Amino acid sequence: MNTNNGLPLIPPRIVPVLDLNFRPAVLANRAFRQEVRTSGNVFPLTIALEQADGSTFHFSTEIFAEGHPKAVGNFIYVERIVKFLLWAWGGYRVYLNGPASLGDKLKAHFAETPTGKFDADIMGNRIYERPFEIVVTDLIPSARAATAPLGRHLDGCRIGFDLGGSDRKTAAVIDGKVVFSEEVVWDPYMQPDPDYHLAGIMDSLQKAAEHLPRVDAIGGSAAGVYVNNRVKVASLFRGVSKEDFKKRVKDMFLEVKTKWNNVPFEIVNDGEVTALAGSMSLNRNAVLGIAMGTSQAGGYVTPEGNITTWLNELAFMPVDYNPNAARDEWSGDYGCGVQYFSQQAVAKLIPASGLEVDSNLGFPEKLKAVQSFMENNDERAAKIYQTIGTYLGYAVAHYADFYDLENVLILGRVTSGKGGDIILDGAKEVLKAEFPELAQKITFHVPDEKDKRHGQAIAAASLPKIDQEIREVA
Repeated sequence: MNTNNGLPLIPPRIVPVLDLNFRPAVLANRAFRQEVRTSGNVFPLTIALEQADGSTFHFSTEIFAEGHPKAVGNFIYVERIVKFLLWAWGGYRVYLNGPASLGDKLKAHFAETPTGKFDADIMGNRIYERPFEIVVTDLIPSARAATAPLGRHLDGCRIGFDLGGSDRKTAAVIDGKVVFSEEVVWDPYMQPDPDYHLAGIMDSLQKAAEHLPRVDAIGGSAAGVYVNNRVKVASLFRGVSKEDFKKRVKDMFLEVKTKWNNVPFEIVNDGEVTALAGSMSLNRNAVLGIAMGTSQAGGYVTPEGNITTWLNELAFMPVDYNPNAARDEWSGDYGCGVQYFSQQAVAKLIPASGLEVDSNLGFPEKLKAVQSFMENNDERAAKIYQTIGTYLGYAVAHYADFYDLENVLILGRVTSGKGGDIILDGAKEVLKAEFPELAQKITFHVPDEKDKRHGQAIAAASLPKIDQEIREVA
């Protein structure tokens, strides 16, 4: 497969051993831009995404001018970038200063195709609660961020919590030092009653509070999308009906804040807190965190050391432009990160590896089986990790076209054991061979056990800023 609706696809120099048809997004994009520049028919294009609070983020690129024979590739090139930006930054309104015909195709894609409608519904209705729009205009709003950065506030008596799919982690923190931590098993995914979730959260907070002289602030993390402490999309509540989600879940953390005397309170995506924790531990910024677990999670710390209002939902971002690539089971789109950096990715590669693993097992059990083979140095298992490592190298180069990166933090169950080293070695090999400038710039990191235990809780606890006047009164 060497073309996608007019967009040339470039075979990688280092081919994933179990996926000969992998066509990296980064190579297609870079080759397309180079062809545009050498054609003499350049159309400078700006894409801007607007969030509900007015925050607007810009991305500039180049496409072929209308009428050029290779302009047929413009749509897929731009559509894949818009898809990436929607899940990287977030936004309900997309501005484009491009040709009207290109705008019409994008409008039709998001209004009529199953994958486009999925993105439009999540971004518009679910996250930002606005009608999703594609606006073609020469008057694109100026770039601006309307919200202050979060994190790195270690003063006072704080509670940090992390809500996972199998356990709740909570810590009491005094001036940056953990004085109490606890991990409690729970099963939130398919619970239909929101009171189950609320009771569990309140119980953990209360236990942490018993180890503090007072509670000055509470910060938390969980999988999903949270905007101004409101739940927009979250797997923790997948068992709750749509009606109860609207009535009880959307404002659950505002209710929790009220129950704790309205102390400064912040909850954000767990990937963001993971990246922040890594940045604080490493004492480095420009960090992209990539967690390979049940799905693929991500978080980003800017060169200035801040986390932002961006979504950083890596699982939905395209990394493979082969239209016949594996499709995400939720959105139905092809080549998205979840099929390359998660337990699902491992399961996808098992048949090609030749490993004998029961196909009826769930993703976690399949991963455990592969890890067991890897512990015995099985070459078939090693090929799975080699393939993921190759994927990762090309994906990191792709991410670097959109994020200012110097550090990549790798974690998650897929990376545990011997396979994790193979993944990192594979990614580094790709960068050295195909992207030597990035190999010099980007450093890979793996958190140690201490960071895994306490780093997330400290980072979560550091999210809210304590008003000085309130603290003096307390």
